[in-house]
Amino acid sequence: MQRKEFVARIWSKLTLAQKQEGLVTEGKGILAAVSGGPDSTCLAHYLVSLRRRLSFPLELAYVDHGLRKEALKEAAFVRLLGKKWGIPVSILKVNAQGARKSRGMGLEEACRKLRYQALSERAKRLQFSAVAVGHQMDDQAETVLLNLLRGVSLKALGAMPPRRFLSPGIELIRPLLCLKRSEILDYLKIHQLDYKIDETNSNLELMRNWIRHKVFPLLNEKNPRIREHLAGIAEQVRALGL
Repeated sequence: MQRKEFVARIWSKLTLAQKQEGLVTEGKGILAAVSGGPDSTCLAHYLVSLRRRLSFPLELAYVDHGLRKEALKEAAFVRLLGKKWGIPVSILKVNAQGARKSRGMGLEEACRKLRYQALSERAKRLQFSAVAVGHQMDDQAETVLLNLLRGVSLKALGAMPPRRFLSPGIELIRPLLCLKRSEILDYLKIHQLDYKIDETNSNLELMRNWIRHKVFPLLNEKNPRIREHLAGIAEQVRALGL
């Protein structure tokens, strides 16, 4: 992909989404959750780029759940990104196994709750107003299908909103929801950005991974725009204000 095509196909989507949603505003600090994977690396670079036009405090945060030996290498990778771009980095450690046992939660749920709690607390200490995460359109479409399979309420089909309150005074924002996973990879390629791969994302015992690797390829054969359609359903459901 040439840079001109990148601007027309990908950067224009980000620009339009920022104009419509206004997720990033001048002077309001953002804590970006960065695991070192493709989505969060793209998020970090996008926010660093946006910061040149909209001046705002920015910090990268890596959350170590205490579960994987790869976490040390991933944290080091995020530190290198921060050093390269002149952005501070914080490493937040949580005990997911301990929370799972003490609170009677599943491991995925424990990781999610502790991760958002740690990010929210860090943002408050910094007096930032938002925590940014790298969810993109494929994640949104997968969430809609996942909720359908679980038999949830209509409201749950709204999936992930571009913004919601994470805690009092702290918003959770998702600036990359307008991009597909393939476009994230194109973004990284044109900017020559390295990233890490979490091997647990290929574990088909996890329902989301099964949908990603088994269901979506079949749906895509019948309808290459299935991701856009499912993400559009989520947007329509949220517009109902249920």
